[in-house]
Amino acid sequence: LAGWAAARAVALGVAGQLPVLLLLVSTPWLLREHLTAGAVLGALTYLTQALLPALHTLMNALGSGGTRLLVVLDRLTRPARTPGRGPDGAGGPPTDVRLSHADGAPSVPAPAEDPDVRSAPGDHGAGDPRAARLPARSLRLSPEPLVGPRVELRAVTFAYGPAAQPVLHDLALVVEPGEHLAVVGPSGIGKSTLTGLLAGLLHPVSGDVRVDGLPPGAAYGSDPARLRVLIPQQAYVFSGTVRDNLLYLCPDGASTAALEATSHAVGLGPLLSRLGGLDAWIDPAALSQGERQLLALGRAHLSPAPLVLLDEATCHLDPAAEQRAERAFADRPGTLIVIAHRISSARRADRILVLDGNRAAVGSHTELLEHSALYRELAGNWQPERSH
Repeated sequence: LAGWAAARAVALGVAGQLPVLLLLVSTPWLLREHLTAGAVLGALTYLTQALLPALHTLMNALGSGGTRLLVVLDRLTRPARTPGRGPDGAGGPPTDVRLSHADGAPSVPAPAEDPDVRSAPGDHGAGDPRAARLPARSLRLSPEPLVGPRVELRAVTFAYGPAAQPVLHDLALVVEPGEHLAVVGPSGIGKSTLTGLLAGLLHPVSGDVRVDGLPPGAAYGSDPARLRVLIPQQAYVFSGTVRDNLLYLCPDGASTAALEATSHAVGLGPLLSRLGGLDAWIDPAALSQGERQLLALGRAHLSPAPLVLLDEATCHLDPAAEQRAERAFADRPGTLIVIAHRISSARRADRILVLDGNRAAVGSHTELLEHSALYRELAGNWQPERSH
């Protein structure tokens, strides 16, 4: 950026200011060569009022868009960094910013690799470990509730491009089956990136992401909707009936009783009454962002997936509606990971993960208030009475 700014300054000086200076210096000679004073004044006016502003506009455009273009081209053409190496491509271990518990104790090392787990599963028959680890059965049809998968991150590093700084660096975390984990941190710190890695939409530069001992692609197989569901901040609702929208992630369908139970659990009752029931037609443009989020939450709650990832999926709800929806998911069988929009949301979790870019900590609300300066700062502006 500094080099580009210097080049822009030199170009403006040479192409914009130097012609004006040359014209002024050569004016006596031009007058002696019978050029009129009006012609000299016209030339000066053209240089200062037309040429110089045009050059300024061109240089400013190149200085902003051109710089971004150069960075993009550099990243596209630069050889990919070898996983496990530092940001500059040199060897050696990366800087240690592993996730630690709130009391400062180091995180538990990842267990040794299981050769059976590392091997790619073949058919989904009796010999497939995925069949025993993540049963692909609907919650509505299974005779016994699904506890949920065990989720692990083993020294995970992720960056958006070979030359970019890592968003997550050497992160280690274990979420036990059936646990409710909330993730908090400043905007842009990597919370949504974490859900993308857990959902199998992103792949780490180094380290391993495991769902019940398997990489996400192998764990979820060809039908991810049965095993995990991710609801982002911007909820998607399509034109169709309320019933169609709620059943979108239910490959085996669901009964009307299940639909009504889910609607009551997440707080869809008032919206259903306004729209006209489960078979009412939805115009997505006529719904508010909060109403779209409620429908998406109902869709996720009804799904058979034992792993639910909510990426600020309640940010457009008021605190009371958010509390009701999150309690519905906490009572639902399965593992729940929530990117928290409010500290009141984080306090409802079993544990809280704090991401701050350089260090990370996990623990209860009380533990983090004592040991995490960032969490104290995030919690400092929260007023409990506003969450009722």
